[in-house]
Amino acid sequence: MTQHLEKQPVSHKNFLQDVLICSLGAYGGPEAHMGVFIDQMVIKKDYLSEEELVELIALCSILPGPTSTQTIVSIGYKTGGPILALLTMLVWALPVLMLMTLLSFLYQFFEHMNLDRNSLRYIGPMAVGFIVVAAYRINKKVVTDKMTLAIFLFGAIVTYIIRAPWVFPLVLIVGGIVSVMGTKEKDLWQRVKLNPPWVYIFVFLGLAVTGIVLTLTWDNILIHLFESFYRYGYLVFGGGQVVVPVMHSELVQVNQYMTNQEFLTGYGLVQGLPGPMFSFSAYAGGMAARSGGPIIQILGAVAGGVGIFLPGLLLIYFVYPVWENLKKIKGIKVSLRGINAVAGGMIGVAAIILMQQSGLEFENIVVTVVTVLMLMTKKIPAPIMVLAVIVAGFLIG
Repeated sequence: MTQHLEKQPVSHKNFLQDVLICSLGAYGGPEAHMGVFIDQMVIKKDYLSEEELVELIALCSILPGPTSTQTIVSIGYKTGGPILALLTMLVWALPVLMLMTLLSFLYQFFEHMNLDRNSLRYIGPMAVGFIVVAAYRINKKVVTDKMTLAIFLFGAIVTYIIRAPWVFPLVLIVGGIVSVMGTKEKDLWQRVKLNPPWVYIFVFLGLAVTGIVLTLTWDNILIHLFESFYRYGYLVFGGGQVVVPVMHSELVQVNQYMTNQEFLTGYGLVQGLPGPMFSFSAYAGGMAARSGGPIIQILGAVAGGVGIFLPGLLLIYFVYPVWENLKKIKGIKVSLRGINAVAGGMIGVAAIILMQQSGLEFENIVVTVVTVLMLMTKKIPAPIMVLAVIVAGFLIG
């Protein structure tokens, strides 16, 4: 396969066109995105084999950050090196990031046009339905034995009782350690020669430390937002659903940058758009910075979008060149079982908290239940469901 690619160099322009096709056709989170990648990148264009794609998915599951984004960036790196990887990231994420930035102005638009903001009230309960289904599907995968069940419950209980931002990284680390300590597998940390490009990890850590120091010494909303979203980017494993409890706790409950309904409206709207679900960060960043005027709001959306995707990109640049040897380390895969089980517990709790905060009125419960049933039967595409809920809100409103 590699020889085939060397004989016929790939046109960057053609490859990026295929990335755009993937971006515009990718709905519904990492699992659904992988189907699009297989169809476009493996079957139609033969950029890599299905086995190689599965290996890249495994690599990106080990790393924190948006899994499907890191996977397609890795394909870009494999096909044309670091420059094509960066262009892949931009083509994949920019369309929906720009749309979500515009949608962060939705509430101001409603006020300006004298429209009833209550017309969007069913998007929140619908978004809760998406999170309930995500929790169910993820937990089916991650809870595989008594230990992962115990870690799952630990993650759920601790994050339900303690809503502070610091608790999320702590329980994820504990989950990984418990998983490693409890395994019966041998030779977890066998020595392998890596020789990674250290410059990327220094930039990665440098930005993390600088962001924390600046937020402690400078009260600037854009600095605070960049640090928060950068932190989400390096602490969260999996897709956009996994980042919801972390974001909600900090942006809605702790800092009160937006209301619960405003948060859920953005999360509901992103379900109807193609591309990475982490693009929700542009909406959340814009909403958090809206008090500073339109320019600051746009910069807040940029801080959110760049902040959340940058750690994943830097980690791919650091890890991909040494992937062949890194995948031999069993301890990394073992720790991931515990980390994923904790993340599953966090998502389950997020569904409960968001349902409580959306209000347990009869019509809200009906919208959530109908959303769950539609998603489980897979009969109606997500964009149609989002549109139907918006129309219903206007008609009933």
